[in-house]
Amino acid sequence: MAYKKKDIDIKTRIAQKKGTGYSIKRNHKDAVFRKLFSDKHALLSLYNAVHGTDYSNPDDLRNETLDNAVYMKVKNDVSFVIQSRLVLYEHQSSVNANLPLRNLLYVSDVLHRITDNADLHLRSPQHIPTPEFIVFYNGVEEQPEKVTLKLSELFEVQTDDPQLELIVTQLNINPGYNTELLKKCRELQDYSTFVSKIRERTRRGESIQEAVPEVIEECIAAGILREFLRREKAEVTAMSIYEYDEEWHLANLRKEALDEGEKKGITIGRKLERANTLREKERADAAEKRANAAVAEAAALKARLRELGELS
Repeated sequence: MAYKKKDIDIKTRIAQKKGTGYSIKRNHKDAVFRKLFSDKHALLSLYNAVHGTDYSNPDDLRNETLDNAVYMKVKNDVSFVIQSRLVLYEHQSSVNANLPLRNLLYVSDVLHRITDNADLHLRSPQHIPTPEFIVFYNGVEEQPEKVTLKLSELFEVQTDDPQLELIVTQLNINPGYNTELLKKCRELQDYSTFVSKIRERTRRGESIQEAVPEVIEECIAAGILREFLRREKAEVTAMSIYEYDEEWHLANLRKEALDEGEKKGITIGRKLERANTLREKERADAAEKRANAAVAEAAALKARLRELGELS
């Protein structure tokens, strides 16, 4: 089945949902992860947890996130500079081998902005902050604690010495994975718990519209993201419904595509089987005709030999 753009415009579909008490604008770009770590204190805590540092001044961070930046539908959740490092953080709920390419496109835009007033034709070097790329994964598909993705793995011609490289580190933040990292950053641990609670309720049969508000109240009562959820309750509710519905819808699209591919494969297989059977029948018929012709030719030769014998 071919999908038109309007058929998979998830944002429009969710914005039109009735009975939730919440709506989402079509140009809505934020997600819960991005909203949570837009706070400099939370972001610094996350950076310290990942790098084993103990920076205490949130003003050491310089935000470089491009608002509403879209590069071929590519966006980044959080980008910042600290101690001459350009750090790009992204949240993922699905496995994606194209993360290095997406980050290349995004970091190019960030560096273009950083060096906008620099004269790159001068002889002296224009130093840039050292980039690093971290993806925090909490999808439902099984993944190891840590995955390293390289841009060179996407090259059509593989080489031992790629002239361009970009490495993305994917960290699994689902419950039970990277526990030491989660312990070091309360916000990240609470975010992981928040998402897992929503998924658990939906697995039990609750609708996402019912599950999200109930989990928010449950987390507030338990001290999980309490102040954040109290302050951003309405927006977090809307974003969580959107994120979950998008994840569910894309999973269904993938399943439907796989099912469609399987059906097509079965159809093609049956056609090939019929074609092979027909070709085998044709070959058998041709062999039978050759055999009959050979028998007839042998009989004619014997008859000719008997005739010659009688004449002699």
